[in-house]
Amino acid sequence: MTVESVRPKDTTASAEPPVAGGAVPLLGHGWRLVRDPLAFLSQLRDHGDVVRLKLGPKTVYAVTTPALTGAVALSPNYIIAGPLWESLESLLGKEGVATANGKLHRRQRRTIQPAFRLDAIPAYGPIMAEESHALVERWRAAGGVLDITYESFRVAVRVAARCLMRGSYMDARADRICADLTTLFAGMYQRMVVPLGPLYKVPLPANREFNRALADLHVLVDEIVADRRAGGQKPDDLLTALLEAKDDNGDPIGEQEIHDQVIAILTPGAETVGSTVMSLLLVLTEHPELGDKIRDEVESVVGDRPVAFEDVRKLTYTANVVTETLRLYPAVWILTRRAVADTELGGYRIPKGADLIYSPYAIQRDRRSYERNEDFDPDRWLPERSKDVPKYAMSPFSVGNRKCPSDHFSMAELTLLTAAVAHAYRFEHAAHSDARPRIGITLRPRRLMLRALAR
Repeated sequence: MTVESVRPKDTTASAEPPVAGGAVPLLGHGWRLVRDPLAFLSQLRDHGDVVRLKLGPKTVYAVTTPALTGAVALSPNYIIAGPLWESLESLLGKEGVATANGKLHRRQRRTIQPAFRLDAIPAYGPIMAEESHALVERWRAAGGVLDITYESFRVAVRVAARCLMRGSYMDARADRICADLTTLFAGMYQRMVVPLGPLYKVPLPANREFNRALADLHVLVDEIVADRRAGGQKPDDLLTALLEAKDDNGDPIGEQEIHDQVIAILTPGAETVGSTVMSLLLVLTEHPELGDKIRDEVESVVGDRPVAFEDVRKLTYTANVVTETLRLYPAVWILTRRAVADTELGGYRIPKGADLIYSPYAIQRDRRSYERNEDFDPDRWLPERSKDVPKYAMSPFSVGNRKCPSDHFSMAELTLLTAAVAHAYRFEHAAHSDARPRIGITLRPRRLMLRALAR
């Protein structure tokens, strides 16, 4: 089956997708998406290529095959919208590249894309290497038990801020950003799957904490922009590009768009990279033989000197460990779209205005696409084996015009960081470590407490 054969058309098919079982009154399938969403989404393909779900009063169409998710991502008949984006709107706003559609989104992509060109990424290399080695040294000095949630988000925020906004002023704010994001991304998932809007305005403790974190994050972004303007400097970075960007009429873009764009740079990037770093450290803890192989590869490539950005291209096994982690533990594990026309998908009618949902987690673990689908196997990404993976069965950075612009940036950062920490340490769980998945807007271990043992 090819994408072309299932590409949505402006026609109306007669068939309605089947309804998934297990719905309950009032909440529909929402309770299953709260109770055990990973298992629920992973078994939906057994009931059809497209199935209907009930989330409260809403009907949502779940897309379950690689080909059809690729078709949805590439088709202009589906836009960024739906339960996921509605839950994120209070954080990301409506004018940032993560949530905008149409002409606004295309203009914003043109503004930020130069910062992530392949030939631009080496300029960030020294910062990535410096932060990776600083992390290794901080763990050496700290000793004892490491709170990996804090450590992972801290390094992700620092790399994003230093590379893309070139400011030491971020140092004092990194901890606040990490704390705010932890609260926000947990609350937003609940708002997505149980859409009881008015109840989230009741001044209960959880709602008050959510609103406090949201307000603090917006204050932080305003401080970052104000500090850059007050300093009068214009380094060649993404924040300068935003402050000097023009709209379609040639006028400076508005303050709200600048604000939303900074949010879109800091928060999704830091959250997804931080979550992936946590998953990588969990993998190194539970599969120590992987760390041994990475150490051997690093030593064969760099010898006795510290690993550097220039080494990343040669660290192929390390990169395959990162890729396999992205397959089994995708930070972005659930996505939604909205149909803007009556369309057909896989032989089923999708009405205009319908919301669609699909899960990279389920797609990337599907037994139909992968042999030993639940096994962690970095060698499945060797060239002679990866060619057998179906198209769109592995797309942790999405595809089409919604593909993450920082995919090469993030892969370089994650590979370098993994090489540095695996070369220096082995890891073991400490007391109260909880490796079970934490289900929020992103996916990561619930509470990872580790000891880093020097090699």
